[in-house]
Parts: sequence; C-alpha cells; structure tokens
Amino acid sequence: MKIRKATSQRDLTDSTVLRNMGVGFAYSVIAYESALKGLGKLEVNEQRLRDDLNNSWEVLAEPLQTIMRRYGVSEPYEKLKALTRGQQITKDILHAFIETLDVPKEAKVAMRKLTPENYIGNAVQQAKNI
Repeated sequence: MKIRKATSQRDLTDSTVLRNMGVGFAYSVIAYESALKGLGKLEVNEQRLRDDLNNSWEVLAEPLQTIMRRYGVSEPYEKLKALTRGQQITKDILHAFIETLDVPKEAKVAMRKLTPENYIGNAVQQAKNI
C-alpha cells in the first residue's frame, strides 16, 4: 500500500480568511450605520460658522486678485502673498492695502464692499453639488 504525502497536507483553498470575509463585511455595515446615526445627531452652529468666516479676511485674496488683474496691476498674486504671509489679515489691513493699488476709484469702492460673508465664491454651489 502506497501513501501519498499530498493527502496528509491541508487544502488551503478553503482558508480561514475566505470563511470569515462575511464577518468583516458585517462589522463594516454595523460601523457605517453607527457613523451615520452619529452624524445624524450633529447640529450646525450657524452663528459660530458665520463668526469664523467673518474673521477670515484672507478669503478675499481671490476676488482682489481678479480685480487687480482686470486693471493690469502687475504681480497681483505676489503682492497679496507678501501682504498675507505670516500675519492675521483684518478688515483695516485689507482696506489699507486696497488704497495703495493703482486701480480706478470705482474698483476700490467695489473692493471695500467685499466681506468674507458676502463673497465666498461658488462655495454654496459646490456644497450643493456634493
């Protein structure tokens, strides 16, 4: 009688990993449902968001650059970069910067009317698209 060694070895095609994949998927579903339940309990503090936005005058760098380019101001990005680098930007700092620009008076008036709250680009549309 001849005994083959291959029969005494374990067949790994029916491995523990394959048998337990369902457990991993089940735990994932439970985790996703739990995360969604937790997210559903969150409330937006609109006043806090508004205050945070209104204290972020650097948001206006984009529209100011656009206006500066429209009127041919040289190196608008570099000028705003130099202004904003390493410091908190305030309304007063931004308005003083606007006064130094060589643009028409009506452009300066339009720039001074901008606030972080009334200019947020297309952020609302982007959020709705998500």
